[in-house]
Amino acid sequence: MSINKAASFLLPLVFFLALSQEFVNGRPLILSLTRPKPDDAALFARWLVSQSSWGVLNTIASDMGGAPFGNVVSFSDGLPDKGRGIPYFYLTTLDPTARNALKDQRSSLTISEYAIGTCGKTDPENPSCAKITLIGKLKLLNGDPKETSFAQTALFTKHPEMKGWPKGHNFQIFKLEIEEIFMINWFGGPKPLTVDQYLQAKMDSRTAIE
Repeated sequence: MSINKAASFLLPLVFFLALSQEFVNGRPLILSLTRPKPDDAALFARWLVSQSSWGVLNTIASDMGGAPFGNVVSFSDGLPDKGRGIPYFYLTTLDPTARNALKDQRSSLTISEYAIGTCGKTDPENPSCAKITLIGKLKLLNGDPKETSFAQTALFTKHPEMKGWPKGHNFQIFKLEIEEIFMINWFGGPKPLTVDQYLQAKMDSRTAIE
């Protein structure tokens, strides 16, 4: 095989391999911050929330006798490297989640590290593949215009498709006011973590990789 033919064969292969590094098991990597060490619970929790783009939002379905109702939803707590830790959602009352929250604000958001592609081949239930549940109240955001502007920018930056969602569906911004946190990111059970510790954790791009 001539040098020119070899080059014409190898270059597309190199390009494909480089491109494939941006995906894990078909899931695009959007990471902008490195993975913290598991022993820093507050920083790890903030990292996991900021780098995630969707989770399962659980509400109380009064029309189903108060049964828990889980729904896959998109969310954002800010730009991936500037998240504030509070999840915001763009929801419509045509969907049960928003309707439920307007009747009973009790809710929780569960996120798995597996979804962002940093667990490798580890099973999602393995304790080394982190998971976090934020428990609190899901509230309609209709007060502070600065927070509304921040939330809209956070959502539309991470989820550009939202800008084109039907106006007639009356999408509104909700936020989860966190009251408790449950996180497992290694063996040994859930990490003790308060809401204050979580919100005060500082993230930066120099966070050490495990």
